[in-house]
Amino acid sequence: MELVVLHYTAMPSCAEALERLCDPLAEVSAHYLIDGDGTVLSLVDEAARAWHAGAGEWRGAGDVNSRSIGIELANTGREPFAEPQMAALERLLAGVLERHGLGPESVIAHSDMAPERKGDPGSRFDWRRLAVQGLVVWPDLTDAPPPQPSPTGGEGGAMAEMAGFLADLRAFGYPEAAPEALLTAFRLRFRPWAAGPLDDTDRALAAGVRRFAVDAPRADA
Repeated sequence: MELVVLHYTAMPSCAEALERLCDPLAEVSAHYLIDGDGTVLSLVDEAARAWHAGAGEWRGAGDVNSRSIGIELANTGREPFAEPQMAALERLLAGVLERHGLGPESVIAHSDMAPERKGDPGSRFDWRRLAVQGLVVWPDLTDAPPPQPSPTGGEGGAMAEMAGFLADLRAFGYPEAAPEALLTAFRLRFRPWAAGPLDDTDRALAAGVRRFAVDAPRADA
């Protein structure tokens, strides 16, 4: 395994999510499900494939199900993630990364790999908290090169700035997708309350995450 994909269940309760994840007719599964009270349910062995990711891509390769561990968090997507749940996720992630020899750049959102289809774990998920624990990456703007202003103004300048932003996202791992979908997915993870067109903060953050690009060949799943 080379990735960990984080999700929310988008269901009213953990019990309902568990029933669905265990229903063979639903054709969806995950390796782990974490309830709001911090209870961690192991549903699929880490060495086995689970059907949690669906269509998408990361680091230039598809079939994310075959090369990732899926962690579902019981949350509708409309409320903050509970403290016991986040603490349990921290413990679980630390163990998963250690067992598989993975770095924090290997932990992604469902919305990262499928920006045109998915929005989980959503704007209320605290990525910065996990970054403080060294479990996910976070852009350090003190190390990032400042975004270069476009040599041309107007529409041409905006297009050049978007092209640079998208190039940074592709280097980090994001798939090909509509620019608007990629901007939304990127903001969900790194700047969840931002709105409006691409701006200098987005561009600086994208330059910051580019340094986490993984250029080495992927490990065998």
